Amino acid sequence: MKVIVIGAGLGGLAVALRLQGLGCDVTVLEQRDAPGGRASRLTDGGFTWDTGPSLITMPWVLEETFAAGGLDLHREVRLRRLDPLYRIRWAGEERTFDFADSPERLQEEVASFSTSDARRVDDFLAATKPIYEHAILGAGRRPFDDIRSFAALLPTMLRLDAVMPLHRFVSRYFRHPRIREAFSFHSLFIGGDPYRVPAIYAALVYLQVLDGGWYADGGVYSLVEAMSRPLDVRCGARAEAVETAGGRVRGVRLVGGERLGADAVVSNADVMRTDALLGRPPEGRSLRPTMSCFLLYLGLDRPVDALLHHTLLVGREYRDFIRTVTRGQHLPRTFSSYVHAPARTEPGMATPGGDSLAVLLPVPNLRADVDWEREGDALRDALIADLERTFGLDGLASAVRLEHRMTPQDFARDLGAVDGNAFAVEPTLRQSAYFRPPNRVRGVTGMYHVGGGTHPGAGIPGVMLGAGVTAAMVVADAPASRMAVAA
Repeated sequence: MKVIVIGAGLGGLAVALRLQGLGCDVTVLEQRDAPGGRASRLTDGGFTWDTGPSLITMPWVLEETFAAGGLDLHREVRLRRLDPLYRIRWAGEERTFDFADSPERLQEEVASFSTSDARRVDDFLAATKPIYEHAILGAGRRPFDDIRSFAALLPTMLRLDAVMPLHRFVSRYFRHPRIREAFSFHSLFIGGDPYRVPAIYAALVYLQVLDGGWYADGGVYSLVEAMSRPLDVRCGARAEAVETAGGRVRGVRLVGGERLGADAVVSNADVMRTDALLGRPPEGRSLRPTMSCFLLYLGLDRPVDALLHHTLLVGREYRDFIRTVTRGQHLPRTFSSYVHAPARTEPGMATPGGDSLAVLLPVPNLRADVDWEREGDALRDALIADLERTFGLDGLASAVRLEHRMTPQDFARDLGAVDGNAFAVEPTLRQSAYFRPPNRVRGVTGMYHVGGGTHPGAGIPGVMLGAGVTAAMVVADAPASRMAVAA
């Protein structure tokens, strides 16, 4: 059976590994000059940066994916457990919160803010455990092709209070505003507003406590390299259209006219571009993409001692900031950002005596009225100044020796992200499970989705689980004769 995968991001590579392991003849098409997609790598002058995801959770989903392709994850990549997973700092406050994967140490951290809240940590973890088991382990491993599958899950989610807004769910257990923020911000990692997304995403806390947070030597891109090695990945091959006949996929046409026949096509491109690839008008309601990001990749001539491997810097007017970047029409007035400093764990990611920082600032996507050509430089300077003034990263500006940046325009131009989104489809209740673009594309036999925009969602665990769902569909839908030939 011949399968073409469009896009060599983590989802495309994961589904290709699984299908190849099942005996399919798989070709992966990547429009850029190297695999990776949103999980790419940037190197310059002895500095190395991951340009996409940087925190690995649920490492067992990677182990499963690698094993399905005949690989041993731990022979291909060295993983290191992070302790703590990350530190949270708030503007104007001396206290910090170190998020550990131990319930006892979490209680100690919470107690420094509120002793009464510390007594509720176990209750919170007990409440999120069944959400994790049903929504992540259960629903995340099966498709939601019809409304019946969603209806079957809904009573359980209602019973667990998993459909109420995430921040409200967290607030039932904790009273201190900083603890509420510390236990609810995680949906921002996949582009979701914690005040609006469902409490299903409270399970992101539980899974971090259960399985820890990890770093791969060389960055997340080392996963991309390992997954790509046994696959036929054609870089510089941009898919122009998916060709069909009689309602069935027949192949892919590349820019330049080359045609590749296929029994099935799996798209790891932005799900909101699928209809364009199929040459048909968009079907049904329009989807809302996530916010975007403004990213600075900084090579410094000295380390910034105030930072851990992962540090979240929460600015003033936090809720207003989130509302602005997810729904607003202008740039935020205050900044809340995330800084990745991998040289804390792997010194070789920076030059000797230096530091390699990736600074991520959530910003509105291209639906907002922002002229990035005009405002990019001013935002960069304001962000650096805020990091120095508000969070005490003294001397940051003068330490910069190399610098790159990424804006919503780059997400749109280089990654084909609709409206320059950073995390695909916004993970609201109305865009989850059955209401999310399905793994099996409706209306075209042999056409499938994989990646952060389809079920179950964004983030490395979601994408890996979704690749398993999609691969199983491809094989289940294939005529037995084609699978026999492939085997």
